[in-house]
Amino acid sequence: MCCRAISIKSSSTASVPTRSSRICCCIRVRARAVDVNALVEESLNLAYHGARAEKQGFTITLERSLDPAAGQVDLFPQEITRALLNLISNGFYAATKRRAEANGGEYEPTLSATTKNLGDRVEIRIRDNGTGIPPEVKDKLFNPFFTTKPAGEGTGLGLSISHDIIVKQHGGSIEVDTQPGEFTEIRVILPRTAVFV
Repeated sequence: MCCRAISIKSSSTASVPTRSSRICCCIRVRARAVDVNALVEESLNLAYHGARAEKQGFTITLERSLDPAAGQVDLFPQEITRALLNLISNGFYAATKRRAEANGGEYEPTLSATTKNLGDRVEIRIRDNGTGIPPEVKDKLFNPFFTTKPAGEGTGLGLSISHDIIVKQHGGSIEVDTQPGEFTEIRVILPRTAVFV
Protein backbone atom coordinates (compact mmCIF):
# COMPACT_ATOMS: atom_id res chain seq x y z
CA MET A 1 0.00 0.00 0.00
CA CYS A 2 1.39 3.42 -0.90
CA CYS A 3 0.75 4.91 2.55
CA ARG A 4 3.79 3.08 3.89
CA ALA A 5 5.96 4.99 1.45
CA ILE A 6 5.14 8.36 2.99
CA SER A 7 7.98 9.85 4.95
CA ILE A 8 7.51 12.89 7.14
CA LYS A 9 11.22 13.71 7.36
CA SER A 10 12.37 17.26 6.91
CA SER A 11 15.04 16.25 4.47
CA SER A 12 16.24 18.60 1.80
CA THR A 13 16.37 15.64 -0.62
CA ALA A 14 12.61 14.99 -0.39
CA SER A 15 10.84 17.08 -2.98
CA VAL A 16 7.49 18.55 -2.12
CA PRO A 17 5.80 17.48 -5.40
CA THR A 18 6.93 13.87 -4.90
CA ARG A 19 5.67 13.75 -1.32
CA SER A 20 2.41 15.42 -2.37
CA SER A 21 1.78 12.89 -5.11
CA ARG A 22 2.41 10.05 -2.65
CA ILE A 23 -0.10 11.54 -0.22
CA CYS A 24 -2.67 12.02 -3.01
CA CYS A 25 -2.10 8.42 -4.07
CA CYS A 26 -2.94 7.32 -0.53
CA ILE A 27 -6.09 9.38 -0.42
CA ARG A 28 -7.30 7.87 -3.70
CA VAL A 29 -6.62 4.37 -2.40
CA ARG A 30 -8.93 4.94 0.57
CA ALA A 31 -11.85 5.94 -1.68
CA ARG A 32 -13.37 2.75 -3.01
CA ALA A 33 -16.57 0.98 -3.96
CA VAL A 34 -18.40 0.00 -0.78
CA ASP A 35 -21.61 -1.93 -0.13
CA VAL A 36 -23.87 0.84 1.18
CA ASN A 37 -26.11 -1.54 3.17
CA ALA A 38 -23.12 -3.03 4.99
CA LEU A 39 -21.87 0.49 5.75
CA VAL A 40 -25.23 1.57 7.18
CA GLU A 41 -25.49 -1.64 9.22
CA GLU A 42 -21.97 -1.15 10.60
CA SER A 43 -22.73 2.48 11.49
CA LEU A 44 -25.92 1.47 13.32
CA ASN A 45 -24.08 -1.18 15.31
CA LEU A 46 -21.19 1.13 16.19
CA ALA A 47 -23.51 3.92 17.31
CA TYR A 48 -25.77 1.58 19.29
CA HIS A 49 -22.97 -0.15 21.17
CA GLY A 50 -21.22 3.17 21.76
CA ALA A 51 -24.40 4.65 23.25
CA ARG A 52 -24.92 1.59 25.47
CA ALA A 53 -21.33 1.80 26.71
CA GLU A 54 -21.69 5.52 27.40
CA LYS A 55 -25.05 5.46 29.17
CA GLN A 56 -26.17 2.58 31.33
CA GLY A 57 -29.74 1.53 30.61
CA PHE A 58 -29.79 3.00 27.10
CA THR A 59 -32.39 1.27 24.95
CA ILE A 60 -33.87 2.05 21.57
CA THR A 61 -35.63 0.01 18.91
CA LEU A 62 -33.61 -0.12 15.70
CA GLU A 63 -35.51 -0.69 12.47
CA ARG A 64 -33.88 -1.41 9.13
CA SER A 65 -35.22 -1.38 5.61
CA LEU A 66 -32.19 -1.90 3.42
CA ASP A 67 -32.80 -2.13 -0.31
CA PRO A 68 -30.84 -5.11 -1.71
CA ALA A 69 -30.51 -3.17 -4.98
CA ALA A 70 -28.73 -0.28 -3.22
CA GLY A 71 -25.45 -1.95 -4.12
CA GLN A 72 -22.08 -0.26 -4.07
CA VAL A 73 -21.08 3.39 -3.99
CA ASP A 74 -17.66 4.97 -4.58
CA LEU A 75 -16.80 6.76 -1.36
CA PHE A 76 -14.43 7.23 1.54
CA PRO A 77 -15.92 4.63 3.93
CA GLN A 78 -14.39 6.04 7.11
CA GLU A 79 -15.73 9.49 6.34
CA ILE A 80 -19.27 8.40 5.46
CA THR A 81 -19.31 6.19 8.57
CA ARG A 82 -18.30 9.22 10.61
CA ALA A 83 -21.16 11.25 9.09
CA LEU A 84 -23.68 8.46 9.68
CA LEU A 85 -22.50 8.03 13.28
CA ASN A 86 -23.20 11.73 13.88
CA LEU A 87 -26.68 11.49 12.36
CA ILE A 88 -27.54 8.30 14.25
CA SER A 89 -26.16 9.60 17.56
CA ASN A 90 -28.25 12.77 17.22
CA GLY A 91 -31.30 10.57 16.63
CA PHE A 92 -30.49 8.57 19.76
CA TYR A 93 -30.15 11.81 21.73
CA ALA A 94 -33.52 13.16 20.52
CA ALA A 95 -35.34 9.89 21.22
CA THR A 96 -33.78 9.60 24.68
CA LYS A 97 -34.71 13.22 25.43
CA ARG A 98 -38.33 12.61 24.40
CA ARG A 99 -38.42 9.49 26.55
CA ALA A 100 -37.28 11.53 29.57
CA GLU A 101 -39.95 14.14 28.83
CA ALA A 102 -42.61 11.39 28.62
CA ASN A 103 -41.97 10.50 32.30
CA GLY A 104 -42.63 6.80 31.87
CA GLY A 105 -45.52 7.30 29.43
CA GLU A 106 -46.21 4.94 26.55
CA TYR A 107 -43.37 6.10 24.36
CA GLU A 108 -40.91 3.72 22.72
CA PRO A 109 -37.73 5.33 21.34
CA THR A 110 -37.18 4.16 17.76
CA LEU A 111 -34.61 4.89 15.08
CA SER A 112 -34.91 3.57 11.55
CA ALA A 113 -32.39 3.37 8.75
CA THR A 114 -33.39 2.82 5.14
CA THR A 115 -31.52 2.64 1.88
CA LYS A 116 -32.90 2.92 -1.63
CA ASN A 117 -31.46 2.47 -5.09
CA LEU A 118 -32.02 5.60 -7.18
CA GLY A 119 -30.16 4.43 -10.28
CA ASP A 120 -27.04 6.58 -10.50
CA ARG A 121 -27.52 7.62 -6.85
CA VAL A 122 -28.27 5.97 -3.52
CA GLU A 123 -30.51 7.28 -0.77
CA ILE A 124 -29.92 6.75 2.97
CA ARG A 125 -32.57 7.85 5.45
CA ILE A 126 -32.10 8.05 9.21
CA ARG A 127 -35.35 8.69 11.09
CA ASP A 128 -36.00 8.99 14.81
CA ASN A 129 -39.24 9.47 16.71
CA GLY A 130 -37.63 11.91 19.12
CA THR A 131 -38.25 15.55 19.97
CA GLY A 132 -38.12 16.90 16.43
CA ILE A 133 -36.56 20.21 15.45
CA PRO A 134 -38.26 23.62 15.79
CA PRO A 135 -38.46 25.65 12.54
CA GLU A 136 -36.25 28.45 13.91
CA VAL A 137 -33.48 25.90 14.56
CA LYS A 138 -33.74 23.89 11.33
CA ASP A 139 -32.03 26.55 9.17
CA LYS A 140 -29.01 26.64 11.51
CA LEU A 141 -28.49 22.88 11.86
CA PHE A 142 -25.43 22.60 9.65
CA ASN A 143 -23.70 25.76 10.92
CA PRO A 144 -20.41 25.07 12.72
CA PHE A 145 -20.66 25.34 16.52
CA PHE A 146 -24.46 25.56 16.52
CA THR A 147 -25.98 23.20 19.06
CA THR A 148 -29.25 22.84 20.93
CA LYS A 149 -27.66 20.57 23.52
CA PRO A 150 -26.78 21.83 27.00
CA ALA A 151 -23.23 23.02 27.66
CA GLY A 152 -20.82 20.10 27.84
CA GLU A 153 -23.05 17.73 25.86
CA GLY A 154 -22.39 18.92 22.34
CA THR A 155 -19.80 20.86 20.39
CA GLY A 156 -22.04 21.88 17.52
CA LEU A 157 -19.68 20.28 15.03
CA GLY A 158 -21.32 16.89 14.34
CA LEU A 159 -23.89 18.01 11.77
CA SER A 160 -21.53 20.58 10.26
CA ILE A 161 -18.89 17.90 9.72
CA SER A 162 -21.51 15.48 8.37
CA HIS A 163 -22.69 18.12 5.90
CA ASP A 164 -19.14 18.77 4.71
CA ILE A 165 -18.41 15.06 4.27
CA ILE A 166 -21.63 14.34 2.36
CA VAL A 167 -21.96 17.52 0.30
CA LYS A 168 -18.49 18.99 -0.10
CA GLN A 169 -16.36 15.84 -0.10
CA HIS A 170 -18.70 13.38 -1.84
CA GLY A 171 -20.87 15.67 -4.00
CA GLY A 172 -24.05 14.42 -2.35
CA SER A 173 -26.95 16.17 -0.64
CA ILE A 174 -28.50 16.16 2.82
CA GLU A 175 -32.05 17.24 3.67
CA VAL A 176 -33.99 17.41 6.92
CA ASP A 177 -37.69 16.69 7.38
CA THR A 178 -39.02 17.18 10.89
CA GLN A 179 -42.11 17.69 12.97
CA PRO A 180 -41.48 19.13 16.44
CA GLY A 181 -42.48 16.64 19.13
CA GLU A 182 -42.85 13.83 16.57
CA PHE A 183 -39.83 12.94 14.42
CA THR A 184 -36.75 13.98 12.48
CA GLU A 185 -35.72 12.34 9.23
CA ILE A 186 -32.38 12.99 7.57
CA ARG A 187 -32.21 12.13 3.87
CA VAL A 188 -28.76 11.64 2.39
CA ILE A 189 -28.27 11.22 -1.35
CA LEU A 190 -24.89 10.01 -2.59
CA PRO A 191 -23.82 9.69 -6.22
CA ARG A 192 -23.02 6.09 -7.10
CA THR A 193 -19.85 7.03 -9.00
CA ALA A 194 -17.16 9.12 -7.34
CA VAL A 195 -17.40 12.87 -7.85
CA PHE A 196 -15.09 13.84 -5.01
CA VAL A 197 -14.88 17.56 -4.58
